[in-house]
Amino acid sequence: PTTGVLYKEDNYIIMTTVDKEKYKCLLPLIASGNEEEEKDYKGPTPGELLEPLFKQSSCSYRIESYWTYEVCHGKHIRQYHEEKETGQKINIQEYYLGNMIMKNPLSEPEESRELSCGYDLLLSLTQIPTKNIEGQMTPYYPVELGNGTPCSLRQNLPRSSTVMYICHPEAKHEILSVAEVTTCEYEVVILTPLLCNHPKYRFRASPVNDIFCQSLPGSPLKPHNLEQLEKQQEMLKMPFRRVKEEEMPSTKEEKFSSIHKPVAVGSHQLLTVGTTHISKLTDEQLIKEFLSGSYCFHGGVGWWKYEFCYGKYVHQYHEDKESGKTSVVVGTWSKEEHIEWSRKNAARTFYLREDGTQTVRMVSHFYGNGDVCDLTDKPRQVTVKLKCKESDSPHAVTIYMLEPHSCQYILGVESPVICKILDTADEYGLLSVPS
Repeated sequence: PTTGVLYKEDNYIIMTTVDKEKYKCLLPLIASGNEEEEKDYKGPTPGELLEPLFKQSSCSYRIESYWTYEVCHGKHIRQYHEEKETGQKINIQEYYLGNMIMKNPLSEPEESRELSCGYDLLLSLTQIPTKNIEGQMTPYYPVELGNGTPCSLRQNLPRSSTVMYICHPEAKHEILSVAEVTTCEYEVVILTPLLCNHPKYRFRASPVNDIFCQSLPGSPLKPHNLEQLEKQQEMLKMPFRRVKEEEMPSTKEEKFSSIHKPVAVGSHQLLTVGTTHISKLTDEQLIKEFLSGSYCFHGGVGWWKYEFCYGKYVHQYHEDKESGKTSVVVGTWSKEEHIEWSRKNAARTFYLREDGTQTVRMVSHFYGNGDVCDLTDKPRQVTVKLKCKESDSPHAVTIYMLEPHSCQYILGVESPVICKILDTADEYGLLSVPS
């Protein structure tokens, strides 16, 4: 190589294949100019760079299917849901996920600044923390907020949050994600351009440098197994390429959002497809297995994951390497109980087409008799809402869990698979295999 990174003849390793073929591989000498820039930096600390955001008393919002998240920078984080009741009275359900710990009102602004500078100095002396965002370890500046709404699941300890500020040159201080990392403890990621003036917080793609290998005397130019592999890939590439691209998530942005959806929202690929196309028979088989309860949907990306088996149960579970699997029965199916429930609640929701005809948009099913709830001393129960959702991937499914009242849940299940069976719903919202 004549350009790019530097290679030296004495910086190499000898690689031997399983067939005893030997290769001398030159390794690139990686010298980063960024390290010098970071050492020489004498500008404002990250805390000082973010100060305008805290002084302006500005707030950022993220609207989810049920909850709205409000981050008022340097003040509080609030999670709330507004419902209009009869007579246009607005009922607000809200939780504070953290408040800035109140300082002594007599303390001077300089004292507050000293605390911030002390924290910045501590960060400069230690390793700057990073978070994995779409496979890239990204540096962030943490701000801790405590003293939130008491959490009944943790002996009424106050909720708390870590706000992670991340450099993004084109951002407008928006909330990238909200996640409940353990019960009533949250992580909130904020994208801001203010941090980008600090070299240690800039986003940098990891450089990829080639390793050049030369065959040693007695070895072929390319290893035998590598040549075989390249031939196989060449044969597979042409007829399958188009279909395989269609099976992948449609855009990088879609992949990004599915990883970083906030609390209790998750996407899960239902089928790993190895054939060139999915036949109608495969679709019918999937629907039959789903409606018989033998094929279950899984989802969720926070602390809790969810398993929904149609006509059987809804489970909430957490898997831990050390303590194993913790599982909670959120609700179990009883046809009689559901029919009783559907006499008082809408089991079917309709959508009016332009031609005046109606089509079923969503069905709701009641699953009761879950595990007894510590807060209410009553069994948990869940309303499962099955909704048609068009997608580039015909077998994608989105699952999210809401808890509008203590231990009374709503499980949202959205998928193109559901679109194919909604019109079979009877008056009780019960589904059957389309004829």
